[in-house]
Amino acid sequence: MLTIVIRGMVVQAYRIPTSSMEETLLIGDFLFVNKMVYGSEIDLSVAGKQLVYYRFPAIHDPRPGDVIVFRYPDDPSRDFIKRCVAVGGQTVEVRDKVLYVEGEAREEPYAIHKDPRVLPRATSTRDNFGPYVVPQDHLFMMGDNRDNSHDSRFWGALPVRLVKGKAMLLYWSWDGDRRLPRGDRLLRPIR
Repeated sequence: MLTIVIRGMVVQAYRIPTSSMEETLLIGDFLFVNKMVYGSEIDLSVAGKQLVYYRFPAIHDPRPGDVIVFRYPDDPSRDFIKRCVAVGGQTVEVRDKVLYVEGEAREEPYAIHKDPRVLPRATSTRDNFGPYVVPQDHLFMMGDNRDNSHDSRFWGALPVRLVKGKAMLLYWSWDGDRRLPRGDRLLRPIR
């Protein structure tokens, strides 16, 4: 019972399945997510019908720069992990792969671009997006691997109610290609 309470309300382990957050998070990374910081949930459902839902008060709201686990808006049965780049009321724009929030270019040492091409807005919203005002009670989420991330540029702002928790600590990392642990990544805080 204690395990269910801890997993449901305090901390939960997640595994990274895709490269959308490289280099911050790699395929094969295992991490702990703090569910209390944004307000833990009690969500009891049976056969797809929600019986009880309650969210406890948050310690603080999500902030730009936080790496967050959330329910994917187009399929809430799937969890995604991305970085919050803007919150409700802020204006977001991407111009030639550079992120602007409130008209100012953001310095993002964690963001990578592996594709040298810059796609025009008519082709894709990947490299040229907005300006877009994030609605209240929503977050604008982007993967750190900006050329390979399905994020708010494509599916819109994330309702805060879908947030599950803040990524806090890598506790294990497995390199599937080499079939070896990545020892330099163990017990590393996520920033």
